[in-house]
Amino acid sequence: MPEKVLVTREIPQAGFGPLEGFDVTVLSEAPPERGELLGAARGAEGVLSTVTEKIDGEFMDAAGEGLKVVANMAVGYDNVDVVAARERGIVVTNTPGVLDETTADVAFMLLLAAARRLGESERVLRSGRWEWWGPKLFTGPDVWGKRLGIVGLGRIGQAVARRARGFGMEIVYHNRSRKPEAEEELGARYLELDELLRTADFVSIHTPLTDETHHLIGAEELEKMRPRAVLVNTSRGPVVDEAALADALVQGRIFAAGLDVYEEEPKVHPKLLDLENAVLAPHIGSGSIETRDKMATLAAENLAAVLRGEAPKTPIKS
Repeated sequence: MPEKVLVTREIPQAGFGPLEGFDVTVLSEAPPERGELLGAARGAEGVLSTVTEKIDGEFMDAAGEGLKVVANMAVGYDNVDVVAARERGIVVTNTPGVLDETTADVAFMLLLAAARRLGESERVLRSGRWEWWGPKLFTGPDVWGKRLGIVGLGRIGQAVARRARGFGMEIVYHNRSRKPEAEEELGARYLELDELLRTADFVSIHTPLTDETHHLIGAEELEKMRPRAVLVNTSRGPVVDEAALADALVQGRIFAAGLDVYEEEPKVHPKLLDLENAVLAPHIGSGSIETRDKMATLAAENLAAVLRGEAPKTPIKS
């Protein structure tokens, strides 16, 4: 009998190639309700999940003792209880590497759009309210030549730094540990987080979501930033205290923010929705056609490898 595989959301067709020969069940395009998810898990030996599904001990127990692998179609895996999986002998994998450049594109897109007030000015134009050009119309800070502070200099953070070099930006960063090779390659300089926040013109966040990074950027941290600073977050929503950020934007304590992720997706803090100095995208960081194909394929390859008794390409080791 072929092994039973559950794919928790509709994925790009490219991801189904490695799953040929398995008994595959695919749930709907929309995130499944919890009861539907638990019911579909029964008897699954492999699960290909996305960031919208909570894969915890309850889910694993619902699947049963035959569950061998959870292949998460994402770099982040805060939706998967890795400890619970380890206790049950379940392999967990993710999809690092394949989405670095695409996500960095979106981070820099948000940085530029927030600084140069693209969303606000486009809304004025489309509504027919643009009446004339003026010397003070929609002015914002330059990006080129400014200081970019990167919080989390992993693969995506380094990809953002490479783009910043093309804009002649000074690159500073904060990370759990120093990155000497990246410093040399990128001309980046390490700073403690407080100094980075106090001195950077742009702050781009690229940390994983952990207990330590939850609300890493809150009211106290936002208070330290420059009045013309721009904050960009393409990591995970809860790394930033959304309510505190909304207050800082309302009060003009920072110039603008560009966000692709939110604390309670798909919900967004209502204050942010009303703010012209908040550029908001619906979690499209990895959303190029090519990258989503690669993510689906890598997740499926990881799953298939484990079910065949082989080592997966990108296991989570923590």
